[in-house]
Amino acid sequence: MLVSWRYRKRRSLVQWFDPRAWVIFYLAFLFSTLAFWDLRFLLPFFGIALLWLFTSGLTWSEVRRPFLFIGAFVFFFAFLTFLTGRGGEEVYQTEHLLRQYVAPFSILGWTPTLDITVERAFFAVSQFVRVFSIAVMTILIPYSLNPALYGITFRGLGLPDKIAYAMDLTMRFIPTFGRDFQLTMDAQRARGYELEKISGGLVEQVRKLGPIIVPVTIHAIIGSEDIIDAMDLRAFGMGAHTWLEELRYQTRDYVLMALGGFIFLLSLAAALAGMGGFWVPEALLRLAGG
Repeated sequence: MLVSWRYRKRRSLVQWFDPRAWVIFYLAFLFSTLAFWDLRFLLPFFGIALLWLFTSGLTWSEVRRPFLFIGAFVFFFAFLTFLTGRGGEEVYQTEHLLRQYVAPFSILGWTPTLDITVERAFFAVSQFVRVFSIAVMTILIPYSLNPALYGITFRGLGLPDKIAYAMDLTMRFIPTFGRDFQLTMDAQRARGYELEKISGGLVEQVRKLGPIIVPVTIHAIIGSEDIIDAMDLRAFGMGAHTWLEELRYQTRDYVLMALGGFIFLLSLAAALAGMGGFWVPEALLRLAGG
């Protein structure tokens, strides 16, 4: 049986709109954010993401794990970019040194050195704000869209029935796979399998995880075959497909889509005009130069 993310009906701004309108606004937000590296342009998008988050009705206990994981992931790579300077060469050519730290030791003749520059610091901050804004909006999707409307939503966006249903199954795959993995792990523990005592090298650990990986993989294959058989018995894809529910746009949905389109067109025009590139405050540049 397919399961879904922990969705529940809430009094929230996100669920007030048609899911198709929300997806269109999300795509406009996504491509608009990717058009800029300027922190001044990225902060409004960050504010929009926080507005949707704080009005979503989600509690910290519901989104703690994804936010901690994605937040740590984004922070790690932004901090790694700050330390190494890798990734910023495409948006800036010169660097203004603020401080340099030299290690008191050498490794095979190489002395570790950390250069703190204005460009590296602001590129890391811009990268964090940019990616985290997109991550916040993305996290809201599985918690705010009714799983029963996944296929209907994608079909309403103009996708063919086969692709819409494939998107529906894809959205349900991860929670279903996680459920099967947890059930298999509990069953093996009840049989005396001690997962906590797995040791050895990487290959050896993977081999010892066989009693969990093999049943989950086989169950996923069997489950997919059952879905295929059920779709074949209903002649899926042989003609026009009807859906159990029907979505209708309201005035507020048109307003949201128009707002998303306006943001995207404005961002596109600004990017084509050469605006929104990488930016650092002049005061910091003078401080580094002086």
